[in-house]
Amino acid sequence: MSDRLSLAERASYGFGDFGYSLAYNMAGAFLLYYYTTVVGLPAAAVGTIFLVARLLDAVIDPLVGIAVDKTRSRWGRTRPYFLFTAVPYVVVFIATFNVPHWSQGAQLVYAFLTFKALGIIMSLGSIPYTALMPMMTDDPADRLRLGGWRSIGTSVGVILGTAATMPLVGALGGGNEAHGFFAVTLLFGALSLFALAMLFRNCRERIADEAPASAFRALPAIGQMLRNRAWAVCFGFCLLYFIRFGAMLGLTIFYAKDVVQKPWLIPVMLPMVSGGLLLAAFIAPPILARTGIRKGCIGAVVLALALLAAMAGLDHAADWQIGALTVPPLLLPYFAFSIVTSVTITGIFSMAAATADYHQALFGVRHEGLLSSGISTSTKVGMAVGSALGAFVLAWAGYQPDAVSDAARSDIRSAYFLVAGGLLTLQAGVVWFWPMDGTWRDRLGTLAP
Repeated sequence: MSDRLSLAERASYGFGDFGYSLAYNMAGAFLLYYYTTVVGLPAAAVGTIFLVARLLDAVIDPLVGIAVDKTRSRWGRTRPYFLFTAVPYVVVFIATFNVPHWSQGAQLVYAFLTFKALGIIMSLGSIPYTALMPMMTDDPADRLRLGGWRSIGTSVGVILGTAATMPLVGALGGGNEAHGFFAVTLLFGALSLFALAMLFRNCRERIADEAPASAFRALPAIGQMLRNRAWAVCFGFCLLYFIRFGAMLGLTIFYAKDVVQKPWLIPVMLPMVSGGLLLAAFIAPPILARTGIRKGCIGAVVLALALLAAMAGLDHAADWQIGALTVPPLLLPYFAFSIVTSVTITGIFSMAAATADYHQALFGVRHEGLLSSGISTSTKVGMAVGSALGAFVLAWAGYQPDAVSDAARSDIRSAYFLVAGGLLTLQAGVVWFWPMDGTWRDRLGTLAP
């Protein structure tokens, strides 16, 4: 067993996720709005940009993972990537929310190139970041704590990237949303740089893959990865989570503004996602340590489905008046839904680290970089497919920002609940096959692919 991690190391690891996810969360929540409303690009074209750009990650991310597994440096295998990608990541993030006043065709090309570049540079940082956890410790309890700290970093990133964005756009833009978005990216970029600097400074690799870099062979390694059942389950579970998350995150703005017809709910509902992540970061580790990953995640999904049904039944119910406070009833199941689904995020982080142990038990090598690249791909492709799905829903519904029809409202509402419910059900089916709960090493002969 490796040495126990210090509080500074756990916190710095957790807020490394903040450094990488702040830009990603802002893009996930508001890039659809920015492109279609501020810049004026067609929704279907924007959806295609999201989808194509992220599908290319299926090629790029494994290459980054292979590079990590081949890297040997005085800073270790993962930390050089934090050092050399932080500044380019922030620069491209700022450029993404600063579309020039060109022709629409040129703007679409610019949007695609900057969005794709943001994804590539994020891969160069986030894949080594995910690979770092199993290199820091082999203690399951410490990994759950790291997963909890990472969830805290994620939740803070979501809070700023969703709840704080539009108020800051208004405050810093002086009534000009384009200027406001540019100012917010400058602020968020500075915060990301600080978080990534702390990640590089305080986190260390303790567990090494003893195989020399020259022994790594890409095609056999990819074949082994695909036969790693733990990795396959983690990949599928993560992919489905982020498709749902991306679709709901993008559509929540339109759901609140046009379906429920209460625009003031936008800065209430989006922060509840981050609040759910933050609370889940504290409650998930002890829950999952007691139940195991499979039972804990399936239980969370089943409860989430019940809460989603409650939301659908209450979204047009009369508001509650609590003194001077107006509370729409749907907010209660929505907040509980955010907490319950966020429990599975800590499970995903722990599963991603454990796949290296399963891989070593099967094949005698760890390949943290390659394994992490697959999980990173599932995250980004999931968010992209979810964001594209949200854009395609708007196009399918015939959404017109200045004249929203009742039919469009109905279509958006139906998609909002049915897509989420279907993806949650698929998640439960995938995680059922998780092979590493309990005395998994004793059962490896029957569970191995």
